[in-house]
Amino acid sequence: MSERPNRLTVSFPGNALREAVGDLPEGAEALHWDMRSPAPRPHLDIVVPPYMGAKKTLGALGGVATRLVQSQSIGYDGVEQLLPAGVVYANAASVHETSTAELALALTLASQRGIPEFVRAADAGQWAPARHQSLADRTVLLLGYGGVGRAIEARLLPFETNVVRVARHARSDERGAIHAIDELPALLPEADIVIVAVPLTPDTTRLIDEAFLAAMPDGALLVNVARGAIADTDALIRHAASGRLRLALDVTDPEPLPEGHPLFGLPNVLISPHVGGASTAMLPRMARLLRTQIERMLRGEPPLNVVLRT
Repeated sequence: MSERPNRLTVSFPGNALREAVGDLPEGAEALHWDMRSPAPRPHLDIVVPPYMGAKKTLGALGGVATRLVQSQSIGYDGVEQLLPAGVVYANAASVHETSTAELALALTLASQRGIPEFVRAADAGQWAPARHQSLADRTVLLLGYGGVGRAIEARLLPFETNVVRVARHARSDERGAIHAIDELPALLPEADIVIVAVPLTPDTTRLIDEAFLAAMPDGALLVNVARGAIADTDALIRHAASGRLRLALDVTDPEPLPEGHPLFGLPNVLISPHVGGASTAMLPRMARLLRTQIERMLRGEPPLNVVLRT
């Protein structure tokens, strides 16, 4: 990508993102393509799939020559099998970290301070004061130390928590040790709260299994804002139904949970419907990333966040 192109065509899936990007740099042309109708041209330099249901639309790329597919999501598990050959695919790192970290903190605080119980009592017209655990002084094991994990940590530290970081490989930074994932058996028994923010890969699928949950102390809280398949749902149900562990889940397996699923009926389980990135924080950050990609490619520079080349 060393030669500077004369023009750059960018397909937008809808008006909201197009308007948020604003005036395009000279040489860039905006087109509309929701990827559910025929492509407006056989060649599109940058294709932005829809945010919701994007995987279902990726097959439409088979008849289009493109230089970059710019996703609106961070996760890209299962995407490679859906892309035609010759596609450069970038994820939306820098877009969802803020919103996802907010939700992780909200789920944690709500679970710790008994907010679901207070809401149920208020719905029944009852005044039900109770003393719950603080977030302050808890040991929080943060499983996953990428962009989302670092954003969660930045929000946890002002709450006077002890944050233990775990990543794929051990290393250290200015705050001290970042533990390797194979240290989990020794770390889990000391954790009051475990927040999961790892990507879904073959290595992390069913990482949260019976042994993982059994190693957590009685009364501990598990918060998952990553992917549902990282956890064994049957094991989650066993440990929550017994009352031994508490759960706060933004993601589940299956997803969406079917009506009447056992997780819905447990008072110590708080569920949000996979909305980690779904806030007003998303659009301006997605627009900023896309504008950066356009400007870089107009200058002949490689795009950011490339995670797949098929």
